[in-house]
Amino acid sequence: MSDTMWALTYDRERDPWSETRGLRMSQVPRPDLDEAKDYRDRSRVLIKTHYAGFCGSDRGIWFRRAFGDMIHDSLARENKTTRIVGHELLGEVVAVGTDAQRSHGIEVGDIVTTESHIICGACYQCRIGETHVCADDVIIGISGDGAFAEYVKLPAKGIWRTDTRKIRPEVAVVQEPFGNAVHACTKVNLRGKRVAIVGCGTIGLFAIAIARALGAHFVVGVEPMENHAAMARRLGADVVLTPKNLDPTSFAHDKELTAEIRRLTDGVGVDVALEMSGQNSSVNNAIACVRRGGDVILFGLKSGDAIIESFDRLIVDGVSLHSVIGRRIFETWHITRQLLESRDPNIHDLVWEVILQGGVGTVVPFASFEPKDFEERIQTYPKVVLKF
Repeated sequence: MSDTMWALTYDRERDPWSETRGLRMSQVPRPDLDEAKDYRDRSRVLIKTHYAGFCGSDRGIWFRRAFGDMIHDSLARENKTTRIVGHELLGEVVAVGTDAQRSHGIEVGDIVTTESHIICGACYQCRIGETHVCADDVIIGISGDGAFAEYVKLPAKGIWRTDTRKIRPEVAVVQEPFGNAVHACTKVNLRGKRVAIVGCGTIGLFAIAIARALGAHFVVGVEPMENHAAMARRLGADVVLTPKNLDPTSFAHDKELTAEIRRLTDGVGVDVALEMSGQNSSVNNAIACVRRGGDVILFGLKSGDAIIESFDRLIVDGVSLHSVIGRRIFETWHITRQLLESRDPNIHDLVWEVILQGGVGTVVPFASFEPKDFEERIQTYPKVVLKF
């Protein structure tokens, strides 16, 4: 086996953050397990990548809008110049450390994906069971090398076995981002509730199908892009509304939009609003459309400050804000598996046929990666998957 492999990388010396975009196909050293050289390899596994999903976080790196500080700081700590990007993967275990096999039961030949947040296990949060907010985690593909590569070495404690007889591989590779939506949709009980999904990007689209599966009575989507709005309807939204205020610098909520949501909910407002875009105006739309005593789930990310309108209303109306990050490890993964393996409701086929469009245009051979073509795809489709 060669000592090198192909990977999609960001190089801090060759690609200045503020002057470039995209990822570079590079030959890099191939990882291996050598317990004599590094004792930590005893608890690691080596995975041959079969599929890797391109995430909104990866899009932020591609266009240099997010995670620059995390990448540069981690590379400086490691005394490296190149980061292998990507954190959504499905692959085959080809080597197993001694402790990984003994403690986790992982075997060569297992088909696996991974939790992308590698937790420390020792901080206060980890020790009380809140591992999803570990104080010292490493995010693969950002603060550690990731999955856009022919091979990846990972800690066994984050590995999640997958049965591709029950979940097709192109869907199995998106369990990690699907789990983001599962976490958001299970933050509060949605059964019998009226729910708004504010922002129907990839995670918002997942959330529509999940909210339906979890028993939501009425689901309204808020989405400006018509192709995403059409997907939202197919995934189970009762109605999809278009916001009028699309100025990314504006913080004000859309009065017509929120009035229509209240009209659709007997003048009361939705029980739960999930904010999935991170835009300031979208956050205020979510707050403005929820009923008194309702819940707002905040998942969308945007750097910098934000303005909350009528802050007093949050208190006077008893509105609860909940922040969601990552997945509860591994509670969320178990729910994700059950939702995707079940065919009643059939979220699995909806993900494949609606979001991944049956693989047409969305599944790209890694070997034929070409930056211009790939950029067009990630701007056209909500989810793109690399096939190795």
